[in-house]
Formats: sequence, structure tokens, C-alpha cells
Amino acid sequence: MLRKNILSISVALVILYLSLASSETFNKIPVFHFRGEDKVVHFGMYAVFMGVLLYENRKRINTGRRLALVVLIPFIFGAVLELMQSWLTTSRTGSIYDLLFNLFGILFSIGIYQLAMNSGRNRIK
Repeated sequence: MLRKNILSISVALVILYLSLASSETFNKIPVFHFRGEDKVVHFGMYAVFMGVLLYENRKRINTGRRLALVVLIPFIFGAVLELMQSWLTTSRTGSIYDLLFNLFGILFSIGIYQLAMNSGRNRIK
């Protein structure tokens, strides 16, 4: 099972690093700065994470229940990381709003996946 989800595990490890690294690390990166940019980043990270999980497990997701179980993986992972940010880091804080935008990213990927599955093709190959 681990070999079939190596890309998902890799994405999760990148998210783990980005979530627990010092905020000073990212202040040096020249990107557009705007209010709420961190929420956009949370949305994007978890949309990608969920998309990769869906892709790697597309042959095993054949019921709503299995889909719900796959959804729990990035959601619980994100919740644990928010707690870890509060407890284990000095330059980061956990936020219910970050968790909410994680969920929005997850739901966005599910919506795209459902559209792809129902767009005339019965399966994503």
C-alpha cells in the first residue's frame, strides 16, 4: 500500500516541512504578498494533496464510504499539523481558519474528481 501511495506520502512530507519550518524561512522568498495569502497556500496544498490521493487510489475508491475514508486522511493530517504548530513551534500558531481552508482545498479536489468521473468517461485511467 505504501508503494502505491508514494507520491501522496511525498506531498504529505513537503506539507509537514512547510507547516513546521520557521516562518522566518519563508519571509526571504520573494513572492507576492497580500492579505490572506497563507489561506490560499493552505487551500492549494490540500487541494493538491487530496488530488494526488484520489489519483493514486482511483481504482480502490468505488463507494462513497471509501471516498469518505480517503478524505479523512488529509483532513486529520491537517488538524494534527495545526496542533503541532501550536505546541511544537515558536514562530507558528495553529488556526481553525487554516484548517477550514485545508478543508476547502480537499472539497475542491473532490468536486473536480467527481466532475471528471461523471464527464462522459466512467473512469479516470
